[in-house]
Amino acid sequence: MKNNTVNTKKSIYRSLNSKFFYKNKTAFTFMNLAALITAFLNIAVSWLMQQLVDVASGKNDLFNFKQLFMISVIFFIGFITVIIIKYHAWPGFMKKAMRQYKEFAFKELTGKDISSFRKEDTSLYLSALSNDAVTIETEYLEKIPELITHCVSFVLALSLMLYYSPLLTLISFGLTLLPLLASILTGQKAAPIQKKVSDCNGDFTSSLSDFLKGFFVVKSFKAENEVIDLFSKTDAELENSKSRMRKITHVIGSIGGMCGILAQLGVFFAGAAIALSGKALTPGMVIVFVQLMNYMIAPVANIPMILAKKKAANALMEKLASELEKNRDDEVKKELNGINESIRLEDVSFSYEENKEILHNISLEFEAGKSYAIVGGSGSGKSTLLNLLLSAGDDNRTGKIFIDNKEINSVSAESLYENISVIGQNVFLFNSTIEDNITMFKEFPKAKINEVVAKAHLSKIIAEHGNTYNCGENGKNLSGGEKQRISIARSLLRRSSVLLADEVTAALDAKTAFEVSNEILDLEDMTRIVVTHSLDETLLKRYDEIIVMRDGRVEEVGKFEDLIDNQGYFHALFTVSNAAA
Repeated sequence: MKNNTVNTKKSIYRSLNSKFFYKNKTAFTFMNLAALITAFLNIAVSWLMQQLVDVASGKNDLFNFKQLFMISVIFFIGFITVIIIKYHAWPGFMKKAMRQYKEFAFKELTGKDISSFRKEDTSLYLSALSNDAVTIETEYLEKIPELITHCVSFVLALSLMLYYSPLLTLISFGLTLLPLLASILTGQKAAPIQKKVSDCNGDFTSSLSDFLKGFFVVKSFKAENEVIDLFSKTDAELENSKSRMRKITHVIGSIGGMCGILAQLGVFFAGAAIALSGKALTPGMVIVFVQLMNYMIAPVANIPMILAKKKAANALMEKLASELEKNRDDEVKKELNGINESIRLEDVSFSYEENKEILHNISLEFEAGKSYAIVGGSGSGKSTLLNLLLSAGDDNRTGKIFIDNKEINSVSAESLYENISVIGQNVFLFNSTIEDNITMFKEFPKAKINEVVAKAHLSKIIAEHGNTYNCGENGKNLSGGEKQRISIARSLLRRSSVLLADEVTAALDAKTAFEVSNEILDLEDMTRIVVTHSLDETLLKRYDEIIVMRDGRVEEVGKFEDLIDNQGYFHALFTVSNAAA
């Protein structure tokens, strides 16, 4: 099992990396061609400087000023060509590369099932697809042409230097070892620090997300100062790690620059000494050696850092691949063709933590097309029971759950979600139109949309606002009842076999709560399983069966009249609830 996990992680990592270049090779080739031509032109300009100096000093018998001017024009045209190629190729490559990378990662993320996703820290994905993606873009992809230019420049500079003077080249090469050693020693520290920055980014994103989601709670409990302290702590850790990264980058650059200056001065003095000794070394050659040293020192100083940053970028991609691999279930499973018989639980127990059971030996059957109310005191396990019906393969569950006589673990998560819709107390809406939030951005016949709008009692709302009315971020422009009706319309449009409703009326006023509950009970050809805290007699009498829970166990099951006549736990709950009302 462990080997399969490793292979899956490696496969996801390879796919992430390959997405940069998928159907993007033409732009990548031209981008690197521009880098290659740049390297040739840089060395050619150094050669041209040598020719000009030697012409001026009377040491050049090969070219005159006019010829060198024409060569300069050709070089200038070459630089313009490079600019044009980069203008078209580089932005196009980067745009497609980053889109494909992020879209693949997001697709893999959406492929997880609900029970798996509940176990994960969403801030890791927020960081991976924002901050980490920017780091990969700037520290890896954008450095590829620079790496090519450095490598080719180094080889060409070394070749030209050997042509001019093998002795001075040997001296130059020896002096180049100083910045090389400095870059290697300092560059090794970059990768772990970059990973630390990524981890701190994740913590910071998580902290910020918690505050924004819990804004109401923070204000209610006047915990602003405490939250500010928490925010300040995670922000300080992030900025401290970024500061360490800047310091190591500065040290690498400074050491490389100092060593480069020393190497250039050394070459200049050595060249001057060789020229004064009468050896065949012209003034232009000495100057060009100093110039060419730049194209040896720059690669030596920068390539280790570029490779270190590439390693750091790889670590970020491996981190994302590891998160995407977690809790995956790639086993081929059965498909549901609707839910036409029943959902059956046999001796189901569940615990969030070891030795702390929340549900104890639950055995129930929900027949297709019927309506069920799950009631009980706070903490009795009502919502947990509902969640298990969408939690195929949950490791914390014992016992069996059957859907049309298929064990839930053998059913694919995708098929499960196609047949079961969920409405919660907090309905999530996208910052888009009412119609988009009903259709979930899919295409449906207009007649079908109008039908579900009418059944969900949304006609009046749409008449008032219009189809194009924007719901706002998470539906802030709509009331609680309006949001719940949109969630009902979604379920109807999908033709779900089962509707799970978890405390959908908890945040609504009494009138709206009654209307929404009635609308759910009015739905036809759908199994409705409703967790509710409201014990309204009129509504309860409409359910085919009421399931009464107490301390994680099923205490009673029956119709409203039967449960009242039994004078048991339900009768007590109902009596207390109505007395309080």
